[in-house]
Amino acid sequence: MTNGRTSFFAAATLLAMASVLMGASCSGGSQEQSSGEGHGSGAEQTPAGPRVDTIPGVDVSELTGAERRIWVDIVNEQLSPCGDAISVARCATSSDQGGGHACRQCVPATRYVARLIGEGYERSEIEDLYDLRYGHDTDVEVATDGFPTRGAVMARVTIVEFSDFQCPHCGRAHPILRQLLREFEGDVRLVFRNYPLPGHPRATPAARAAIAAGNQEKFWEMADLLFEHQDALEDEDIDRYAGELGLDMARFHTDLSAPETQARIDADRDAGHNLNVEGTPTFFINGRRFSEPPSALAAYVREELDQ
Repeated sequence: MTNGRTSFFAAATLLAMASVLMGASCSGGSQEQSSGEGHGSGAEQTPAGPRVDTIPGVDVSELTGAERRIWVDIVNEQLSPCGDAISVARCATSSDQGGGHACRQCVPATRYVARLIGEGYERSEIEDLYDLRYGHDTDVEVATDGFPTRGAVMARVTIVEFSDFQCPHCGRAHPILRQLLREFEGDVRLVFRNYPLPGHPRATPAARAAIAAGNQEKFWEMADLLFEHQDALEDEDIDRYAGELGLDMARFHTDLSAPETQARIDADRDAGHNLNVEGTPTFFINGRRFSEPPSALAAYVREELDQ
């Protein structure tokens, strides 16, 4: 490939894309995941204004000529995230963006499109991802208060994760999330919601253990152990982890079997169902469903902070 890309990089990108398209998650049913809404950005209106070929501050030099043409097409066809009936490209180059105030999302949105093109996404996939992130009807309300939280309370970026302790994809995402919190310390917080899947018989006992440990201020310590030892989630293993954490074992066992503990898991699962969560891990970032691989979380967060 040109621009310094190797065949290995291309193969890796295609493999990553194949994993995404096949549902690189543990599934509780159908692999199809819906945002809960239809296409809200470019399908309902035609952006107004002349075509824009270049945008100050947006570097597309790493794209091939064909990829740059695709980028130009997409940014001229997708609506501005800011509510105006103009393209995101026109918004990004306007001196009066957003109806008299700077629309901070437009330039980052065009960079987002360039990143997705460079990572090998198909045009239709880019349009769907753009719609999830910037569509006018694809943002959702995801409750965050009262749930286990890691990171800065007043962070600019909030990630809500619906997760299953027995899901191997969740296990692989866990260190990525921990690194993310370190890299963007002070700017990111992670909110955990339990979503044990029917096909994982040890997921619910593990979720109960995390909640019971949380009652003694050790939720994340228990969560770390559960994800690090997904092949050892039997009752005796969970008891051993509780002992390693120095928990009051009598209280831990009481909380482990308490109806209130199961009720919290059921409430999380109901919330996930209402948000069309079907597989784990599922992430919502600042109220938008994140549908890229977990390896893209850092780039996505960086783009959020750039707005």
